[in-house]
Amino acid sequence: MRLLIVDDEELTRTGVIAALDWRSLGVDEILQADDGIHGLEMARRYRPEIILCDVRMPRMDGTVMLQEIEKILPDTVAIFMSGYSDKEYLKAAIRLKAVNYIEKPLNPSEIRETFLAARELYRQKLHSRRGETLYSKETSFQLARQFTVPYGPNQKEIERLSGELGLRFTADTVFTAFILQPDPETDINGLPKEALFMELQEFLGRHALQALYTEKHLQYLVFHVFGETRPAQKLLEAIGGFLGAQFAPFGKYAVAAGDSLRGLPQAFEAYASAVVTLQSCFFFPANTFLTPAILKAESASGTALSDSFETQFFEALTGRNPETCRALLAQLPSFYSRNQNTLQNQAKDFYYKLLLALEDAGKQLQLPPEPGDGNIVDVLESCFNVQELHEILAARTEAFFSRLEHTVRENSTIFLIKDYISKNYRNELLSVKDISDHVFLSTSYVCTFFKNETGQTLNQYLTQYRMEKAKQLLADPRYKITDISSKVGYSDSNYFGKSFKKYCGLSPSEYRERTLSA
Repeated sequence: MRLLIVDDEELTRTGVIAALDWRSLGVDEILQADDGIHGLEMARRYRPEIILCDVRMPRMDGTVMLQEIEKILPDTVAIFMSGYSDKEYLKAAIRLKAVNYIEKPLNPSEIRETFLAARELYRQKLHSRRGETLYSKETSFQLARQFTVPYGPNQKEIERLSGELGLRFTADTVFTAFILQPDPETDINGLPKEALFMELQEFLGRHALQALYTEKHLQYLVFHVFGETRPAQKLLEAIGGFLGAQFAPFGKYAVAAGDSLRGLPQAFEAYASAVVTLQSCFFFPANTFLTPAILKAESASGTALSDSFETQFFEALTGRNPETCRALLAQLPSFYSRNQNTLQNQAKDFYYKLLLALEDAGKQLQLPPEPGDGNIVDVLESCFNVQELHEILAARTEAFFSRLEHTVRENSTIFLIKDYISKNYRNELLSVKDISDHVFLSTSYVCTFFKNETGQTLNQYLTQYRMEKAKQLLADPRYKITDISSKVGYSDSNYFGKSFKKYCGLSPSEYRERTLSA
């Protein structure tokens, strides 16, 4: 807690500071000012909770100073002190809600009692203001959520919530929804969303607009902007640019706005059109802002892909023909870039089939599985746009042919064993018997055969596979170490930690720290 002492007599300020053990009263910092002008400057800069000030001071007296301070720090509590028994100043102190009026010469016990009363009043004011603010935020959040579902069944709830917030929507109110989609790797809970929204409100206020804010599916920030006039395209772009600039320090993003529609029943339709626009952001570069008007101006149509594209790609893979694969993949960026005729899920499904073709071709050619490749579905979900998805497919295709060139053909049984482990390593109950049953051989024979062919026991290979997967997950700060242990087949996180340190020489947390700081 900060205490600001404002008095033109240095001796008085020094005496007050020396009179009490302020730290025991919860004061961490004591600030001083020698007149009202400097007191106001100090209050603006350091935002003290309690102010102990003289009434009569040169340049600006205490009552004028506190009137100005109350505008910027409504919760700050003041204590007046003066050597003059002036009723007019006492009335001013009461009007400014000062806790007390202490007469000089000051009595330490009186200062202490008055300060404790001021501290309690400050806490009451803060608690009350926080309660009001939290209630208002929660109500605003709930109202914004109502605009993301069809209007009709929730009409009474909208009226109730808007009434509590003091909002009056008319038949002329125009709604425009803005949706901000962060990169999947961005932790939405770690964002300064409240500060971002407050900045947006201030920006919109300059254009006679307001906004309500909510979240959807733990990955989208939704802003319902409304006002009595339809915002021009230039203003929409200014709002989109403002949101982007606010969010840019935290990672990649996409911002989409929908149609501007008039009337409360159209609030949901405005939101729905923003959702549709957001779909198209997947086919644009990161940090893009789109509106229906921008999409119309950016309309592009690439050359259609062959119906047999997937078959041609698979045959080129199994036929060991990298040039044909590269030529096929070269068609995809021009087809998908700024594409407005394809849905995001359709594009993801197409790339899923191509990534699956890579896996199937690897099995057919008996290439050993790569621990670092990761699950295809996880890969699809981690990609922010089609460009990232394409880069992963192209990189895996190149890696496929590189492995094909440098890998000695593996025994088919060994390949089946490794492939089975790659699909079941997450199962903590995976056993040598499970593996031997999969290849229709006895347990003892499989163990001996695998050791002779690879130089490792089955358990050694399984542990190595799990640890390499764990290293890959530890490099991603989104995953907790306890979650990683279960993801790689260990129900006991302590045992996982010991096994990892034995394998890697570092504990999981040490490995993560070293990897992320590299």
